[in-house]
Amino acid sequence: MHIRKATMDDFHNILSIYEHARSFMAAHGNPTQWGTYYPPSDMIHEDISKGFSYVCENNGKIIAVFYYRFGEDETYQNIFKGQWSNDNPYGVVHRLASTGTVKGAATYCLNWAFEQCHNLRIDTHDDNVIMQNLLTKLGFKKCGRIKTDNGSERIAYQKSGIVV
Repeated sequence: MHIRKATMDDFHNILSIYEHARSFMAAHGNPTQWGTYYPPSDMIHEDISKGFSYVCENNGKIIAVFYYRFGEDETYQNIFKGQWSNDNPYGVVHRLASTGTVKGAATYCLNWAFEQCHNLRIDTHDDNVIMQNLLTKLGFKKCGRIKTDNGSERIAYQKSGIVV
């Protein structure tokens, strides 16, 4: 597998992956996290144009997509019912999705993101048990709760290789 920045040429493949992910989540007890439209196409365009959208390829085919950025994230400024593991500079992952065709694609993406910064934050929906289990398996710790820009709550996770 290989990670690279997404380009506008990848747009339709990315849309297809997110469509698959929404169906998968709905079929596995998580119909409301992304609903029927998230992420919207303008957000995907913006992620790509700003250089924060990444794709994971296997044998030349895109099998996963995610947002990665190093730096403070407005979503993570306010945490409640807990606290972050540390306040050191961090990277963030949002909107991770895969085609479901290659086992371990999400793990590969998260491990790649962690290697970029060694202090990574991510969040997920209460109903996204599959992601919660993956994050726990990969050494992420539940830190508390955050609110997204639309006001919905998410479970906040952090993984840090930084000694504080």
